This record gives sequence, C-alpha cells and structure tokens, in this order.
Amino acid sequence: MRLLLIEDEKVLGNALCDNLSSQGHATDWVENIHDAQGAVINTPYDVMLLDLNLPDGYGVDFLRSLRKQGNVTPCIILTAQDQITDRIEGLNAGADDYLVKPFDLGELAARLSSVSRRYAGNPNPLLCIADVEIDLAKRQVFVAGNMVDLTAREWALLDQFSRRPGAILSKHQLEEALYEFGAEIESNTVEVYISRLRKKIGTTLIRTLRGVGYRLEG
Repeated sequence: MRLLLIEDEKVLGNALCDNLSSQGHATDWVENIHDAQGAVINTPYDVMLLDLNLPDGYGVDFLRSLRKQGNVTPCIILTAQDQITDRIEGLNAGADDYLVKPFDLGELAARLSSVSRRYAGNPNPLLCIADVEIDLAKRQVFVAGNMVDLTAREWALLDQFSRRPGAILSKHQLEEALYEFGAEIESNTVEVYISRLRKKIGTTLIRTLRGVGYRLEG
C-alpha cells in the first residue's frame, strides 16, 4: 500500500518507516500539517497514519478539514492521548481507527490491513483464484497448497491486485505502490515484477491489457 505517515517524533517515525517498508508498503513520512497538506494534494494514498499533537496544529483539525474537502482516504490515528473523549473526537472527525502509543507493530499491521480491506469493499482477508490462495491478513500466498515466498515489492504489487480483483490497474498506480515519494522509478520496473509474480503464482492470473494496464483475473 501507499501510506502517508504524519508523525513528528523522529525515533518513532524512523522505526515505523523501516517496519512498514519491510512489509512492502511505500511510506511517505512528513512531520507537520503543512507538509501533509501538500502530500495529500499530490498523491493518492491508501491509508494515512496521523499523530494528533503536531508542531503546527492539531491532527483532528487537519483530518476534519480533509473530510470537509471530500477527501475519503482511510485514516488511523496514532497518539499518546488515551482518554475516551479523545477517541470519540477523533472518530467523529472522520478517523477509521485509533491506536494508542505505545503500540505493537503487529497490531498496527493488522489494523492497516483491516481498514484498507473495508474501503476496498471486501472485508474478507482470503482470496481464492483457481489453485492460488492469497491471505491478506497473514501476508501469505499458497499455490496448490504450497506456500510461495515473495519479496516485499512482489507482495506490494500482489497486494494491490488482491484488494481490487477484476479491476484494471494502470502502470502508474502500480508504480505508486512500489515506491516512496522521491524514489527513482525505472521505466520497466512494473514489467519486471509482474514477470516475477507470474513465475511464482502462474502465468494466467495477471492479464496485460496493452495500453491500459493490468488486471487480476478470476
């Protein structure tokens, strides 16, 4: 997934970026509301991770403003504020989930997956196509009952297809899922990873629609 992390604590921000990248997520990290406003204008994100107490404002006010503008990007609040009134305020402002610091990274991963599935319209974490089973919650793939090992970027690509089975994804959409903002993108990167996926899960599951994009069949 393409994630926006809005967090001003440098140690936590670095740790989250490293962890999320290791899971195959492309994560843009900003430390204030001003930079976050520019990021959401220029990039379509799958999920936002939002701290509340930021140097130039309050995260809830930023989220409330986004929702008034029609921005529906899923949002998980990450904060040390654990009062019930804080949670109610965040959820009423348009947050989809609320996680109190310190939190377990495994729980964050599970909540990320759950929120994104709900927005994609398919809360079921299991996707079965022919002899291929994709478990979005456990981040595992089985072909004919045998688990297949995928790299972080291979999983990032398959994750995009699995959340939108049957939908056509453009090359640009897939590039957005693979790279953090500012990273160099080679012209054939998507084709390379599509080819690697086909070798591992079968040549017929991902169809190329020339001049349009790619689609997960079945």
